[in-house]
Amino acid sequence: MTAGSLQATAKVAHRAASSARSRGLWLALLAAALAVLAVLSVTTGTRAVAWADIAAALGGAQETIGQSAVALRLPRTGLALLAGAALSLAGAIMQGVTRNPLADPGILGVNMGASLAVVIGVAWFGMASAQATIWTAITGAAGAALFVYTIGSLGRGGATPLKLALAGAATSVAFSSLVIAVVLPRGDIAGGIQAWQIGGVGGATGDRVLPVLPFLVIGFAISLLSARKLNSLALGDDVAAGLGEHVAAARAVAAFGAILLCGATTAVCGPIGFVGLMVPHLCRLLIGVDHRWLLPFSALGGACLLLAADILGRIIARPGEIDVGIITALVGAPFFIWIVRRQRVRDL
Repeated sequence: MTAGSLQATAKVAHRAASSARSRGLWLALLAAALAVLAVLSVTTGTRAVAWADIAAALGGAQETIGQSAVALRLPRTGLALLAGAALSLAGAIMQGVTRNPLADPGILGVNMGASLAVVIGVAWFGMASAQATIWTAITGAAGAALFVYTIGSLGRGGATPLKLALAGAATSVAFSSLVIAVVLPRGDIAGGIQAWQIGGVGGATGDRVLPVLPFLVIGFAISLLSARKLNSLALGDDVAAGLGEHVAAARAVAAFGAILLCGATTAVCGPIGFVGLMVPHLCRLLIGVDHRWLLPFSALGGACLLLAADILGRIIARPGEIDVGIITALVGAPFFIWIVRRQRVRDL
């Protein structure tokens, strides 16, 4: 081996080590931020909470008002953490599966498909159980994803980013109108449905969170195990097939994981938009495009974002609160415009 080749190998090894250290640092910072935000979520609200109240509530005691406040906020904090991680991870998966920088469960109409399915189940079939709601939401999310991808693939050029975004936006608007049409004649359920449609984690209880955990765990596992396949798909279908990947099966499995996460989260929180768009893009700027790192980073970042949005909503509207769906929309809409301008996507 020549001196030049040895020098080049050393440079590559140095860059790899530097990249690993950088990723490790960002991972530690994200984990620390998540811990701080979780504590703030439990302590922030109209009622002041002391550390003694937190310790007593975790120990099972609920004798004081402070301890009762902690007992109410713990499930809310857990739901915000899970929902943020699920939506962000689903967004990263969708962007990888479609190779579309604008992919997001909200923008592609997946969340609204789950929402429409749940509203129809409640209004027309009297659906009330948590399990039925979750399964219905997952079915609606899957149907919406398939519909949008089919529409976006029509015409010259196939499923381009702009065509998918336009198809998803149009589908979201159409499904939103159908939700209103279904709910309008039903004054008995209109109030609850409208509050749920905003998207939020308020009022979370253990009985509300526990039924969705198995679906989220399976969705997380499938999505994280799809990282290597997404790396292959990022090289193009022909190259991925040359590397031994079954392209259609790889896409289907990864998409299934994302649909599980979207449907289950929407069932319990309502449709929350833009989390799956913002976080994966920011994570790519920090740690690159390797999905083996991008997916877990996106999950951590999404949990941090939704916890921060929930805390902010409680602070700026005290003694009331603003649902996280409104906060993420206010932040996400300008971010979406920035991504469109940055990517300079065109309809091919």
